[in-house]
Amino acid sequence: MSRIRTPLSEELGLEVPLFAFSKAPAVVAAVSRAGGMGVLGAVAYTVDQLREALDFIDAHVDGKPYGVDVVMPAKYVDGGAGHDAPLDPDKLEAMISPRHRAFIDELLARHEVPPLPPGADAWHNLLAWTEQTTRPQVDLALSRPIKLLANALGPPPRDIVDRAHAKGIKVAALTGAAAHARKHIENGVDIIVAQGTEAGGHCGEISTMVLVPEIVDAVGDVPVLAAGGIGCGRQVAAALALGAQGAWTGSIWLTAAESDVEPLLKQKLLRASSRDTVRSRALTGKPARQLKTGWSEAWDDPAGPGALPMPLQFMLTADATTRIHRFAGQPGTRAHELLTSPVGQIVGRMNHERPVAEIMSELVRELEDSIRRMTAAL
Repeated sequence: MSRIRTPLSEELGLEVPLFAFSKAPAVVAAVSRAGGMGVLGAVAYTVDQLREALDFIDAHVDGKPYGVDVVMPAKYVDGGAGHDAPLDPDKLEAMISPRHRAFIDELLARHEVPPLPPGADAWHNLLAWTEQTTRPQVDLALSRPIKLLANALGPPPRDIVDRAHAKGIKVAALTGAAAHARKHIENGVDIIVAQGTEAGGHCGEISTMVLVPEIVDAVGDVPVLAAGGIGCGRQVAAALALGAQGAWTGSIWLTAAESDVEPLLKQKLLRASSRDTVRSRALTGKPARQLKTGWSEAWDDPAGPGALPMPLQFMLTADATTRIHRFAGQPGTRAHELLTSPVGQIVGRMNHERPVAEIMSELVRELEDSIRRMTAAL
């Protein structure tokens, strides 16, 4: 694989300026081995699970650089505890209305989704959607040989930025607005990920094509990565042309052979078109682009109770989400109609399950062809 250089990729020791967000350790390691930077999405992991995932990456990344992405939202409901105090799950649970609980029960009953069997565990209903629950993840991540710590919802707290810098680790933050990017820099963030509305997961309302040059112009010499709707080499070339120093990708790895996405959901993603996503609060309480299913349609229905703010929405739905994933595809239930995933509009290009190495090779080849074509046009 030839080397495509930007100042940021050179500084991080990458062969190609491509960053790959994934919750699958095998995808992260494979992207880094192929010359990009795999970034592990940690939000769904307990600390013990995260330790196992990082052990796997360290053993399979061949010494190449990788990163960790956490979620430390600047704003969320804390039950009056304050961001520096321990959360009281009972107080948070008491903030969920009976109407919302009845809505969940009716939705699952309508789709014939059984309860979990005795002894089966649901997803941890707080996960790492708060600063308090994420700090132990950060402590673990900073003990590993990572090269990048990214925060998916705003800048991480300044003390964490300082700790990362003390270890020589770059800090990145995702944003959907130039004004927010400036605040991230004031907080010590090294890299701005300009994420357009086409992106999977949490995103704003501005398209990538408009957002990236706005943020590049707003932040001066601070490196910017373009994110949102990027899944081929031509789009990476476009990101560079807009002034970004690389591309941040996520959705395209959901259907990679090494992905840990369950087969039924992977098939839904492979069949979906670019029109089959929706920006909804149905998953976490904050706007996030996801596969359009009966789940998002129910929560977005004006006749319903509406989604709760973070982290209450996930606390409310953790048991339901576990049941949907467990029973989807089994006879006697319509759970598959509710089965969903964060995914961006690039899903329309994700039509084949392929190994990470093949996806990376095609991305780089198309990126090189695009650069040659643009150079020849001068």
